[in-house]
Amino acid sequence: MAEREITYVAAIAEGATTILNEQDSAFIAGEDVAGAGGVFGSYRGLLDEFGPGRIVDTPISEEGIVGLGVGAAATGLRPVIDIMFMDFMGECMDEIANQMAKMRYMFGGAAKLPITVVTMSGAGMNMAAQHSQSLEAWLCHLPGLKVVTPATPYDAKGLLIAASRDDNPVFVVMNKLSLRTSGPVPEEAYTVPIGQAKVVREGEDLTIVTYSRMVREALTAAETFAKEGIDAEVIDLRSLQPLDIDTVLASVRKTGRAVVVHEAVRFAGLGGEIAAQIQEQAFDDLDAPVARVGAPFSPVPFSSVLEQTYLPNAEKIVAEAKHVIGL
Repeated sequence: MAEREITYVAAIAEGATTILNEQDSAFIAGEDVAGAGGVFGSYRGLLDEFGPGRIVDTPISEEGIVGLGVGAAATGLRPVIDIMFMDFMGECMDEIANQMAKMRYMFGGAAKLPITVVTMSGAGMNMAAQHSQSLEAWLCHLPGLKVVTPATPYDAKGLLIAASRDDNPVFVVMNKLSLRTSGPVPEEAYTVPIGQAKVVREGEDLTIVTYSRMVREALTAAETFAKEGIDAEVIDLRSLQPLDIDTVLASVRKTGRAVVVHEAVRFAGLGGEIAAQIQEQAFDDLDAPVARVGAPFSPVPFSSVLEQTYLPNAEKIVAEAKHVIGL
């Protein structure tokens, strides 16, 4: 497949274009997705190409957007709905937890619910406490939902297309601070398998397990370690639900040490679940306790200086990993 370098946000737009071209029953709905092309530019140009019948601006109502998506999917359409900031999932959590996540189960598997939810997470853009959270753990706790977190432009396009082809509700949790990053992306349509992690850097001494924007921070930390003669392996989970724990365990059994990293608040975050599974299934292979790196138990600060202090980064990963290694 022919590849060229494009941005993360452009990859989202390409993925959306592919979905609308290949699925006649697909449409995109959300706040400002039509005329404005999305507040982040994720759908720019799609209104001109596909028209107002398939690119639909909605009122400022997450409850209405999710209700539209669930109802449309239940009647045979394949909606892609956009929740501008995942912070506002609380506005529609009943529909997500009790309708979207449960409908196929309540109908004995006879119903399909092919709904793709695109939303934005993460801090670092000075958007304060109500527009900067990483709440993916909420979603992963709900049986019936799938949750993916693209770290690269390649995965942003491939996971979005994969989500649209799935007959289950899939949340595609994009990252705001990644939108302007660039990477190689094929022009053709392709998918990234949901439920399959990727080893993005091989190593022998330490496993760093992470996802979304923290993949870049983990790779930077691995480069720092390499200068000290420590060979770190980095795993991009890509899919959080279902979780590819087998890839994680294979790495930990090789390296004997693990650090789990996420941008979300450390307390009750996914790092605790992943660390528990590692210790349950690979305890005898561990040479040290599993460590975790996450944000402090605090709202995301508005102050740029405080926000940068709040965010996990490569330096914090290195510091925590050194305890695991015994340095």
